[in-house]
Amino acid sequence: MQEKTTHKELSHHKLTAGGIDLHYVECGNDNHSQGVVVFLHGFPEYWGTWHYQLVSLGKNYHCIAPDLPGYNLSDKPTDNDFYKVENLIAVLAEFIKKVASGQPVYLVAHDWGGAIAWPLAAFNAHLIDKLIILNAAHPSTFTREMKYNAEQRARSAYIHQLISADAEQLLSANQCQYLFEQIMAGFDEQLLTDEFKARYLSVWQQSGAINGMLQYYRAMPQLATSNSNDKKGENEGQENNHRLSPLTSLDDITIPRIFIKVPTLVLWGEADRAFVPNCLDGLAEYVHELNVVRFPHNSHWLQHEQPAAISQEIANFIKR
Repeated sequence: MQEKTTHKELSHHKLTAGGIDLHYVECGNDNHSQGVVVFLHGFPEYWGTWHYQLVSLGKNYHCIAPDLPGYNLSDKPTDNDFYKVENLIAVLAEFIKKVASGQPVYLVAHDWGGAIAWPLAAFNAHLIDKLIILNAAHPSTFTREMKYNAEQRARSAYIHQLISADAEQLLSANQCQYLFEQIMAGFDEQLLTDEFKARYLSVWQQSGAINGMLQYYRAMPQLATSNSNDKKGENEGQENNHRLSPLTSLDDITIPRIFIKVPTLVLWGEADRAFVPNCLDGLAEYVHELNVVRFPHNSHWLQHEQPAAISQEIANFIKR
């Protein structure tokens, strides 16, 4: 599939993975042998959040950014079970295998993309050479903060609205006003141009897109007690019936043990309104080779606010 784009170096395609068609944009396919950089966006975005990085890093690498399942031009399954993290991991692992064709893979992810990328790298380390995370809390430290930190629970309270019966109506009303004013609160207002808003509105108004985005919250990561059969005690706690959300009893929340063995770079905007800074505390316990770069004056939306710096940090890390 080819579509018109604002940049001649970008091309649009579709690929089947997990039984659905995923739309993706690529740049620099002539550099495939140098490695493949796969970008995963978060809520409530789409592939375009990585536009700057695609063009910048596409000069030296084969860069690929899909619309996640349920978003924009990708298929939008209506079965909520499809959006369980273990299934999303399987879908995106298949996608990565197909687009990488055996070349080194550098996985870059933000927000919900990061929520998938962390366990994807943990359970599929053979697929990922390096992991780069932007403002997406590790499942173990995030769950710890949800359980013991009232401030994190307060920051996550918006999830109540996203899993409510009228959530789709709430997000769609008044030209998606809630998404712009609540979810994207903290976003540098100078970047919220009329062109930006029109582009995002067209993404959110795709048939089934609002429902697709909300499915991620309705099927939020599930937690379990440690698996006694796992002698190492690693990468536990991904399958059970306890839902991680502000509605869960604190006693029911079990902290998963998700270990990352691939080299990892975390880029973190410290003015993030969604995650408390404590989400970075103790991260080295779960990530064997960890590098953290903090941006004290930036928010959750790092790739928008510091596009050149983010691209440079990613390029430097890949080259190490």
